[in-house]
Amino acid sequence: MSEDQRSFVKQKFAEYYRENIERIQPPASMEKREFGFILFEEKIMVRHKSFRSEEGFRGFLASLAPSDVYYSSAYYEEPEEPMEKKGWLGADLIFDIDSDHIETPCKSRHEYWICETCDNAGKGVQPQRCPRCGGSRLKREPWLCETCLEAAKAETLKLVDFLIDDFGFQSEEIEVCFSGQRGYHARVCKSEARQLDQAARKEIVDYICGTGLMIELYGWRETRYGSTRELTGPDLKDPGWQGRIARGVYGLLSSSTPQQLEQLLGIGKTTAKTLAANRDFILKNWDWKTNWRTIKGIDVKTWTQIIQHVINNHRVAAVIDTVVTTDTHRLIRLPLSLHGKTGLMAVNVPIDSLERFDPLREAVAFEKGTLKVYVNEAHRFRIGDEEFGPYEREAVVLPMAVAMYLLCKRAAVLTDK
Repeated sequence: MSEDQRSFVKQKFAEYYRENIERIQPPASMEKREFGFILFEEKIMVRHKSFRSEEGFRGFLASLAPSDVYYSSAYYEEPEEPMEKKGWLGADLIFDIDSDHIETPCKSRHEYWICETCDNAGKGVQPQRCPRCGGSRLKREPWLCETCLEAAKAETLKLVDFLIDDFGFQSEEIEVCFSGQRGYHARVCKSEARQLDQAARKEIVDYICGTGLMIELYGWRETRYGSTRELTGPDLKDPGWQGRIARGVYGLLSSSTPQQLEQLLGIGKTTAKTLAANRDFILKNWDWKTNWRTIKGIDVKTWTQIIQHVINNHRVAAVIDTVVTTDTHRLIRLPLSLHGKTGLMAVNVPIDSLERFDPLREAVAFEKGTLKVYVNEAHRFRIGDEEFGPYEREAVVLPMAVAMYLLCKRAAVLTDK
């Protein structure tokens, strides 16, 4: 990014913070938190900062106008000291769900890369060397994508469901925040969670992600009585993974056609038809006891495939960043601060509004004015209620939020032409 461009983006960020500084709330127990700020000029993080008052924090933020603002999930006796002298008091339980880690069918269509040496950028698969300068310092940048963001939100909803139903946290003890770019953060603020060590936090992630889940330990087994076989499984009302498995299998069998069963489970056409033909018998049996009867043509292997499919569908996949959750000193993005790579706000989202939340509309910070920029390359994308692009080596006048996004992505430069 050129000096003029960096100066312009910083100026717009400074305007945002001056105009919205009273809305930006520091976290609870702010005097025990460490704060970190990424600067526009050096792109380095200034950290080990602490504040005793909201006025001091807001004044510092307004005068600094950083590209990114973070605070620690941890509580310290002395937040400004080096890590070994801070005096760790505990840490909130943090989860990070990033759409970049979710396999969505659109990924290949919005690949985007930037040369760190000359700021050249391009769409598609990242080359080994920059076509303009020949440099090898290339970086892949995620693009705003509704499909990817919806996938991240769906996984976040699953996460919240686990935290409430399986771990007993109350909805008011969980804060969900759109990160301003690729996904969501969830923070459990309950005091009992603060003293969990790294091993305990990893166990929680493994449980939510269904890592190493052994079906036979969750109430499912085969019993033989001479020539008769019975499958005994969990009950629909069981807590934890037992109930999730039972309800998942029940829902799958009650709503899927033979063709869908064949496709989803990877089973043969005859087996799928047998399952569908006997679904009423199987499901009725569950109304009064937890005996998963084996019927002719449906063996243990088939049930195992069904159960594994349900587990894969109900877990929070592999999208939770384990490193973030197990790091008891982690810095996380401050709500209502700006994301330096998009110009969008990090936004706290009430749990009862999460399903309806539209980050590409509700996280827009720069709603006034237009700006003429020269766009190198840009995929088609939406910000607000309008779609933009694709663009390729052309000058365009855009709403300020859209132009700021492209400037922050280094997909565009300022132009007077």
